[in-house]
Amino acid sequence: MPAEPDPEVQLEIGHVLFMDVVGYSKLLLNDQRELQQQLAHIVRDTAQFRVAEAAGKLVRVPAGDGMALVFFNSPEAPVQCAIEIARELKHHPQMQLRMGIHSGPVNEVRDVNDQTNVAGSGINLAQRVMDCGDAGHILLSRRVAEDLAQSRQWEPHLHDLGECAVKHGVGLSIVNFYTDEVGNAALPEKIRKAQEERAAAAVASRPPPMLRRKSVLLAAAIPLAILLAAGLWFFFRQTAAASEKSIAVLPFENFSDDKQNAFFADGIQDDILTSLAKIGDLKVISRSSVMQYRGAGRQNLREIGKQLGVMAVLEGSVRREGERIVVNVQLIDARNDRHLWAERYDRTLADSLGLQGELATEIASRLSATLSPEEKARMERKPTGNAEAYVLYLRARQLELSPDTLLQDYRAAVDLYGQAIQLDPAFALAHARLASTCAEIYHFHEPLESWEKKARSEAAEALRLQPNLSEAHFALGQCYFWMDQNYEAALEQFAVAAKLAPNNTEPGQLVAAVRRRQGHWQESLDEYERIATRDPQNPNVARNLLITNTALRRWPQAMHAAERWRAIAPDSVTAKIQAGYVDFWWKGDTRALKKFLAEIPAGTDPDGITTAARWEVAMIERDFPAAEAVLRNSPLDGFSYLNSEETPKTFLEGYILLAQGNAVAAREKFERAREKVEAALRESPMTADRHAILGLLYALMGRKEDAIREGQRAVELKPESKDAFDGAIMNSFLALIYARVGETDLSLTLIERLLKTPGAVDSADYSISVNDLKNRWEWDPLRPDPRFQKLIANGQP
Repeated sequence: MPAEPDPEVQLEIGHVLFMDVVGYSKLLLNDQRELQQQLAHIVRDTAQFRVAEAAGKLVRVPAGDGMALVFFNSPEAPVQCAIEIARELKHHPQMQLRMGIHSGPVNEVRDVNDQTNVAGSGINLAQRVMDCGDAGHILLSRRVAEDLAQSRQWEPHLHDLGECAVKHGVGLSIVNFYTDEVGNAALPEKIRKAQEERAAAAVASRPPPMLRRKSVLLAAAIPLAILLAAGLWFFFRQTAAASEKSIAVLPFENFSDDKQNAFFADGIQDDILTSLAKIGDLKVISRSSVMQYRGAGRQNLREIGKQLGVMAVLEGSVRREGERIVVNVQLIDARNDRHLWAERYDRTLADSLGLQGELATEIASRLSATLSPEEKARMERKPTGNAEAYVLYLRARQLELSPDTLLQDYRAAVDLYGQAIQLDPAFALAHARLASTCAEIYHFHEPLESWEKKARSEAAEALRLQPNLSEAHFALGQCYFWMDQNYEAALEQFAVAAKLAPNNTEPGQLVAAVRRRQGHWQESLDEYERIATRDPQNPNVARNLLITNTALRRWPQAMHAAERWRAIAPDSVTAKIQAGYVDFWWKGDTRALKKFLAEIPAGTDPDGITTAARWEVAMIERDFPAAEAVLRNSPLDGFSYLNSEETPKTFLEGYILLAQGNAVAAREKFERAREKVEAALRESPMTADRHAILGLLYALMGRKEDAIREGQRAVELKPESKDAFDGAIMNSFLALIYARVGETDLSLTLIERLLKTPGAVDSADYSISVNDLKNRWEWDPLRPDPRFQKLIANGQP
């Protein structure tokens, strides 16, 4: 007769944090005792422990070299407790702790000492989750991660690791939790070894070629209807052949023991992709579109193929140990998840220098792509013969390829490229990349003569060493575009770069940007949409579609592009803020912008962008105390604002005081800001933006003649006839300068034209849109004029 269930056993869901000290058994008894005491003290001091214990919602379970905490108050409690413990452990480097978290059924029991304790599968599974990790890891079960993923607070820090084999060979889905501050981002050793074994097994078990024409041999023996069906199948099979020459190279896994070698795996992937991009008979998806699939897992390959519009995907892993490199690659038909080809390369670092060309040639062959003699020669050419120079190059490249590269990253890349060139002066690709980096610093950050000269000289040297190097022609085109505004010369270089690397979308993106500056707005939009077919997940393409539609005041299309950008880059601060501005320009309220700003985690403020946007919202709403609080709480001295890399904080403080009517105190702030703004202009006297900013500052200080002179100089340096994009912005500055110094007629005449001019809406503060004019305090001097009122009533194009 089956046993009756024990009525005293009551299962509850417990949220379990299991932890142990790595290497505990190797310690002396005294050291073990001391570590246990330290750990107990650290745990008891956490806020989560104290709160749960005080509420009677916590049970502690000793576990030899660690402990388990079972929380009954919240599924977030063990994660928050783990974070507190990890922070405190930074002060105890001798204690190497790993932690595992799971929510599951537990039941109260009485132990041998007649003390209340708990047991159950919830605790057992938490321990097995922990067992998959190494020192510093905070691992979660899939169940816990799915609960946490519903919150924006936790979702960015959850990193799927796939399955880990635990007791009795059972597979347990594991998620790694880490932030910039706590946790261990490295792949756990147990999972790494399992992935390597699977990759090696895939290579060993590659299937034989399929018998593709079996149906043709049987055709004579089957009824006519089936024969017709087979004919239709053959027709569609042949029709689809062109699309079969398409590939996406997914991010390579880093299987190196040293997690710092992740740059090497990324570099190998980037080199393979760059080589494939130079094969005209292939369709190759750009790097920016594939990086979001890092760690996506084999189970998603069909969906990835559909999203990117490709037939094949290449996935791989890289393991580096000193001078030894092991690369595993698999080419897979994404339509049916069938292996097409796999290989394992085990080489010295020096012998691997031409590997990307070998792989690109082999992949092209497997996809039946034809290489021209020139393409074949480019595939066979090694980028450098110096292994150490190549490693430095890969480090520099990784710094640039980050989606949010900052000025300090660019500068570090410049140093690394320079070191690589010192080791191999004939390293043409390093010269070309260095030229592009210097050009980008000049254009986006510091328009100084030193960066201009460096960019030009490096591009020229790269072309001297290798005249048919796509990257070198691209770098020279950047110089013509950004430094000379010589659009025709730039377009010529971009055309050569695109011909040498037909799948590289970078030249096309700058072609679209040139067309925009030439005032060919529709051509620019068409080019960006064309690029999106080869780079469908590139946030920069979506960003430029937003910018171009915004410049044309096509608000629904701009908002669509904003949503596309946010979907591609959900963590992008700029994407959220820009989407909020579009809604303000379109509808005239700040609710969307405030909502997006609320989603940005505290402390996330690249170049002061978030602070500037929060300050702007307060100023638009004329909530001056809130604007003061934003600046007061910011540790930064300057912000990305007013089309400048850094607008002094004192400038914005003066804005607030002037808006409140305190001109005397405002002037004192403006005077302090003036020194920095004038110094920036002296560094780069031919930069129109800096003249415009100085002109506005003078206008706010009441220096009429100086203000008009600087505003007009900005327009002279960037006339709309030469630069339809920035030229309209310079005129928008001038319109505001006129308004602030009492030249109402000049200001209104300019505003009336700019309301119908593409490009006069871009970043926010200097834009000319109806809702800017309606809401911003800067335009108050014009508000009493009936002509101004008529413009904002009827000026919507």
